[in-house]
Amino acid sequence: MNASDTTHASRTEDERKIIYVCSDAVGETAEAVARATIRQFRDEEMRIRRYGQLRREEEIVAIVREAQSTGGFIAFTLVQPELREMMKEEAQRRGVRIVDVMGPMMQAYIDTMGGLPSRKPGLMHAMDEAYYRRIEAIEFAVQFDDGKDARGLAAAEVVLLGVSRTSKTPLSIFLAHKGIKVANFPLVPEVHAPQELAAPVPGRLLVGLTIQPEHLVKIREERLRAMGLPPLSRYAAMGRIREELDDAAGVMDRLGCRMIDVTDRAIEESASIIAAWLNEKNPQGLHR
Repeated sequence: MNASDTTHASRTEDERKIIYVCSDAVGETAEAVARATIRQFRDEEMRIRRYGQLRREEEIVAIVREAQSTGGFIAFTLVQPELREMMKEEAQRRGVRIVDVMGPMMQAYIDTMGGLPSRKPGLMHAMDEAYYRRIEAIEFAVQFDDGKDARGLAAAEVVLLGVSRTSKTPLSIFLAHKGIKVANFPLVPEVHAPQELAAPVPGRLLVGLTIQPEHLVKIREERLRAMGLPPLSRYAAMGRIREELDDAAGVMDRLGCRMIDVTDRAIEESASIIAAWLNEKNPQGLHR
């Protein structure tokens, strides 16, 4: 039984509120749901404690007992029937609230589509073709990050363009985890866009990332402070930022980029928009 904690506050151990995430696999699915729930309540004092690779009923008993003692509740993704039943029985016996994250979805699938689940833990992380495609995409994103090699601009499924600090790199990595090959290129007035961007590539999606100048000033000032540099640098000057954004807008327009304003937009939301655009462009879902 593997456990990991994430603390969101400075309360003492006895005062903290805890959601217990339990799985006979890794537990990422239930944790993602728990985190999304916490964000809805803006609760900075909540902690998630994750238990993965559960195999024995006594492990379930111990976790439910702990949740009872701390007043927390349990979110679980258990596909092995005996562990699911033990969780339900023990939670009912001890008066602990539980949330079966996958159960209703699997039951809906059975009722609607027929068939039976394999009951095998960890299928989401199976080393299948999709897994190796994700690994390849991640390596691609790292290799062709920040315009390191212009050849990646022609080989990518998605190319992200934008001025410095518009989340090009984290967005590239996030999309790569979905198996999408992404390259990104920083736009600077003094540097001409490479010819690989202008050359037509079937199926490739060019995405321009824009941002409100006032927001970018704050981001760059914070970046300078983190690097121990004076915040009054030209890098964070409003005049320079407007110049960069105007020049980038012209480049994006000439290239026919799809545009996303990343001001106060979560990376997950931008990635979802890009994935939908890519599906429109390549309806068969084929990777080049």
